[in-house]
Amino acid sequence: MSDIPVDIGIYRYDNTRALFDGTAGFEGVDATMHTADIVSDIFERTVRDREFGVAELGLTFYLRTLDLDEESPYLAIPVFPNRQFRHSAIYVNTASGIRTPQDLAGKTIGEFATYGHDAGVVAKGVLSDEYGVKPEQSRWVIGGFDWPMEWFDFVPRLHPAEVDVQPAPQGKALGQMLDDGEIDALISADVPRAVLENSPNVARLFPDYVSLERDYYRRTGIRPIMHTVVVRKDLLAQHPGLARKVYQGFVDAKETAMADYRHGRIFNHMGSAGMVPWFSELYDENRRLFGEDWWPYGVEKNRASVDAFLRWHFEQGLSKRRLTVEDIFVPELLTT
Repeated sequence: MSDIPVDIGIYRYDNTRALFDGTAGFEGVDATMHTADIVSDIFERTVRDREFGVAELGLTFYLRTLDLDEESPYLAIPVFPNRQFRHSAIYVNTASGIRTPQDLAGKTIGEFATYGHDAGVVAKGVLSDEYGVKPEQSRWVIGGFDWPMEWFDFVPRLHPAEVDVQPAPQGKALGQMLDDGEIDALISADVPRAVLENSPNVARLFPDYVSLERDYYRRTGIRPIMHTVVVRKDLLAQHPGLARKVYQGFVDAKETAMADYRHGRIFNHMGSAGMVPWFSELYDENRRLFGEDWWPYGVEKNRASVDAFLRWHFEQGLSKRRLTVEDIFVPELLTT
């Protein structure tokens, strides 16, 4: 039997690199790998054009396809190529009077790309759960972080009626608006130029975000998920067992990266992260916190993190109903 031809759209991360260089692969699948300079381009090509049979997709963008008028063309597998704590994603203008999370109430907050991008869902969820700050207490402006851009339009533009959400003014970028004091705060997956260039007008809401994020994980067991991997339903119907083959390929690629990290520890990571001072100490600290597999795939090891995102998504008015883990993943992989 010949291998199944599949176009796969995925960003090049450490945990997916082996799929591009051939170190890992998908048994019984003739995979053609595709990537992009910006990961959201993969999202758009996946949702708008259905270009890929298997693709990385921001978790919120996938969840929004489940509420389209027509049936969603995709089901997810429990692979999470991008995940990130997001206390670090909240920036404030230093003259705004924002010193605590509660000070965000009544303020104007920018958000990158769409109301409820993946980092925004998580940051708002943490603000609500941990500090009692709700999205409806603020005004929201949507745009690009360092260059003007339109609100993403390849998924529904959703927000509750009680939340004031507007696009950024024509020709305006949120990072510069924050630097200039035209908005009070910004939530962005990407770091604005004003922060990279050490503008005195911009700071993080949580300067000691690393300690806070580590403590958050210890207390909650939640390691926030940004992106998942989806498979077109027509392929799943045509090729029983395809989901598990794809899942295993991503697991193997991730394990290849983790093995490189483990082996690299012998040599103080001079090859795998040779230009990052004290990387080995960071690796050891992460291993103490997360254990040997600090990038787990599968349902059970990620149930708390996925369920938190699904709850936040519903609470923020981005899902029509409170979804469960069982609603979003290929059934045959629910036991992983």
